[in-house]
Amino acid sequence: MTDRGSSTDPVDQPYGEVDQLAIDVVRGIAMDAVQRAHSGHSGTAMALAPLAHVLFHRVLRHDPADPEWPDRDRFVLSAGHASILLYSMFHLSGYGLTLDDLKAFRQFESRTPGHPERNHTPGVEVTSGPLGQGFGNGVGMGVAERFLRARFGPELCDHHTFVIAGDGDLSEGLSHEAASLAGHLGLGRLVYVYDDNHITIDGPTELALSDRAGDRFRAYGWDVDEIGEVANDCSALEAALRRAMAVDDKPSLIILRSHIGWPSPTKTDTAAAHGEPFGDEEIAATKERLGLPADQTFHVPPEVIDLYDSVRERGRARSAGWRSRLEASSVDRATFDACLAGRGLEGWEAKLPTWEPGEELATRKASAAVIAAIQDVVPGLLGGGADLTGNTGTTIKGEGVQSAVEPGGRQLYFGIREHAMGAAMNGMAMHGGTIPIGGTFLAFSDYMRPSVRLASITGAHVIYSWTHDSVGLGEDGPTHQPIEQLASLRAIPGVRVLRPADANETATAWRVAVDVDGPVALVLSRQDLPVLEGTAGNDGPLRGAYTLVAGGGDDPDLILIGTGSEVHTCVEAAALLEAEGTTTRVVSMPSWELFAEQDDEYQDEVLAPEAPTLAVEAGASMGWERWADDVVALDRFGVSAPGAEALARLGYNAEDVAARARALLVDLMED
Repeated sequence: MTDRGSSTDPVDQPYGEVDQLAIDVVRGIAMDAVQRAHSGHSGTAMALAPLAHVLFHRVLRHDPADPEWPDRDRFVLSAGHASILLYSMFHLSGYGLTLDDLKAFRQFESRTPGHPERNHTPGVEVTSGPLGQGFGNGVGMGVAERFLRARFGPELCDHHTFVIAGDGDLSEGLSHEAASLAGHLGLGRLVYVYDDNHITIDGPTELALSDRAGDRFRAYGWDVDEIGEVANDCSALEAALRRAMAVDDKPSLIILRSHIGWPSPTKTDTAAAHGEPFGDEEIAATKERLGLPADQTFHVPPEVIDLYDSVRERGRARSAGWRSRLEASSVDRATFDACLAGRGLEGWEAKLPTWEPGEELATRKASAAVIAAIQDVVPGLLGGGADLTGNTGTTIKGEGVQSAVEPGGRQLYFGIREHAMGAAMNGMAMHGGTIPIGGTFLAFSDYMRPSVRLASITGAHVIYSWTHDSVGLGEDGPTHQPIEQLASLRAIPGVRVLRPADANETATAWRVAVDVDGPVALVLSRQDLPVLEGTAGNDGPLRGAYTLVAGGGDDPDLILIGTGSEVHTCVEAAALLEAEGTTTRVVSMPSWELFAEQDDEYQDEVLAPEAPTLAVEAGASMGWERWADDVVALDRFGVSAPGAEALARLGYNAEDVAARARALLVDLMED
């Protein structure tokens, strides 16, 4: 390690009265903030105040003046409901949160929302809230740290990830998947503290939980340290943390038995301490026990602020030292900077392949070809599939398999763990240094939905490769054939969903995936699709929709809008209609979101306002009324049959589309 044992560290120094005062001040803030907001979770923050003090004052390498310093330790509060604990530490440490911010806890547009939000409050690493998500994020951070350390050396990447998780986190299925993955990968530098307080909203955990967490995590391959009743013993807490930090070949779990709400006279170890304000009388009584002035709220004496001066001093020295090492390093700065920025090297898009009209290729296979072509010029690309790496085109060839043996490997086999894959991808992206890609069948994106939603909330730059995108996947039938997934994903604000029509549109979709901020979903076909005339070198997909077949020029009789595998069907249907004298424009619309971002002039240029429009998509009709007068859609589940037959029998052929177009024209004339 580069400077973990710096002489400025207070390692082995005894904890004194001012440390205890700082801890009790945090407990007072936790009660006051929740009481003032009339909502929140003070009990966990009170119980874990000593642990937070040890972490932020003694253990974490962090610079409050530079919260995004790349080689900082990461801290994830997976038990995000205890957010007031984190905000209190940010106030004391100097992250810019004021007492007024703490007083505005959970209020409109405050910097102290109910659950921590990245990009909203300085110092927050991930947006935690739904239980288990932060647990999975930490695993992704561990992957990113090890990958960067192996690739660029410990002088530039040498840190730990710390996670506080509670009973709820460990109860959620996501934690099982993520813990299994972390243990299999042998991820050291992960230090998780399980706050075993035996309380949930319903009451004692024993109502529904009898797991032996230690045995469970040992079985997953974790180092487990059951430290028991030491929640108020700072020296014991620090010793446990430092023991775990020394474990470099497996993740570590510290099991801490705490008492929620301690030392409240009547709320300690009760469900009421979890999510209810304590009330003025109980707060006053608790403050008296702590030796705090009972008649004051948000009491922070100057000696506590002074105590944290050393945190700020160490942080400045460490981040400055890292920048000096970076300047002196012989590392390839273009590659290093591209990784940190989550971007390709300058001009990377020149490597994108093209295909000639008449070729046939599934868009999932085209995406695989794109990855092979750009993996050298998009150096942070790292990931794979949920046991579907080849099926989803997420192979990164020749770059090693991410593991303890190959820590710099770029191929990450997530296993059959879609939940963990989504959460780990968010952690990798929020850590920085990688662009995570993860693949599964589109129908199984439902397993990932909570993580996808959080990726959007946080603006995580992740790339989803969701394949087998329609009934065209064939014989696996209704359970595997997506119907409502496109509509449900498009409903998530901030997710750019792209369903390319052919191989060339797929290559252009990758320009969006690499260059934009936030999550991008590539929705790709299992079956081969013809490469269409006019898609090679066409930047139209970057704008979400474009005219592929001009038809009647500026004044078509009809517009057919297709997405993905249905675009070539629209082209064929347009030819039938043109032969009958109906001038027909074909619009390819790979992305509603990108098209919605265009100005009215461009939208009117593509979708002539006076022309009738018929959309064609092998999915639910929901939402198409925004763009079309009618839609050939599936508001039913699919069928088990060969893919081409399934599509044809469900109305996705040129003849049926042309018939629907004629009917639309007749209906509009009658109106």
